[in-house]
Amino acid sequence: QVQLVESGGGLVQTGGSLELSCRVTGDTLSDYALAWFRLAPGKEREFVAAIPRRGGTPYYSDTVKGRFTISRDNAQNMVSLHMSSLKPEDTAAYYCAATIPLISNWAYRGDTEYNYWGQGTQVTVSS
Repeated sequence: QVQLVESGGGLVQTGGSLELSCRVTGDTLSDYALAWFRLAPGKEREFVAAIPRRGGTPYYSDTVKGRFTISRDNAQNMVSLHMSSLKPEDTAAYYCAATIPLISNWAYRGDTEYNYWGQGTQVTVSS
């Protein structure tokens, strides 16, 4: 049974930085593509970043590219999201997600492609 648990959310001021972590248990992490999504009140779940099974070229939404960095450590069963230059519009609950990709080096932008999800961690950016 694959389980994901996020941590690291909190309150940060505009322009600040924050790092989120997601510990994945129950299976071999290198078999899974991993991603971060976020959900703000009144909005649809939004893709943030994704990384392939073995840390290949990651994907980012245009709104976070250049500010956020996704990374993974398969040996430690963890995926992280480092966030810099935070803006109030980054305020949301952030979720990590995992799936076994159809092609080994693929990762996906669509939330429907992922079948394992964490419980979320809240990030609030004050202005």
